Amino acid sequence: MSFPFSKQEAEALEAELLEDYRFGKQQLIEILGHSCATAVTKVYPLKTLPKKQPTILIICGPEQNGAIGLVCARNLRAFDYEPTIFYPKKSIDTVYKDLTIQCEKMDIPFLSYLPTEVQLINDAYNLVVDAVLGVEEDIGELKEPWATILATLKQIKIPIISLDIPSGWDVEAGESEGINPEVLISFSAPKACAIHFSGKHHFIAGRFLPYDIQKKFELNLPKYPGTECVVEL
Repeated sequence: MSFPFSKQEAEALEAELLEDYRFGKQQLIEILGHSCATAVTKVYPLKTLPKKQPTILIICGPEQNGAIGLVCARNLRAFDYEPTIFYPKKSIDTVYKDLTIQCEKMDIPFLSYLPTEVQLINDAYNLVVDAVLGVEEDIGELKEPWATILATLKQIKIPIISLDIPSGWDVEAGESEGINPEVLISFSAPKACAIHFSGKHHFIAGRFLPYDIQKKFELNLPKYPGTECVVEL
């Protein structure tokens, strides 16, 4: 695996997918969101969840990670889990609005606020999906409600699954004041900060990447088994 995969490289790779390979923004979000839901099902199959109801809380940020979280929620619903979404700052982007409507039409509930009493979250849900802050966020300028959300996530006792970058981590330097997820799902390839990941399961969602892009960015991705869209490191 090629380390480190910097913020600049991640942005350049996505730009090339969009501009040269003519992938659509929503297409990438869909591929990654489906891959994230698939990874969740691998680590936490329905029959292994501790609570009677297969509840999952998905916390979505305002940028692309949040949109991927919405797609993840929709796919988890299709896989017979019971996701609930907290999406406090909804984007005005048309694609994100469409993804929100799709979740609403699938009867996925949206929370109006995140309980600050952490035990309420621990009692109500089996897992939390952290789709809050991604590559595009500057953690040096963490504003509300994200600072409060991050403080709550740090206290949660149930497993956390982080999408691409654990919230509060610096993309390059890693964990500073961030959370400690049990599962990390890296998009395309692990970012430099993933070196500091000490959780149980690290997946890559990048099978869709054209071979020439893998070669150009020297990704050296592991072989994906069978027809899987994710691979565990």
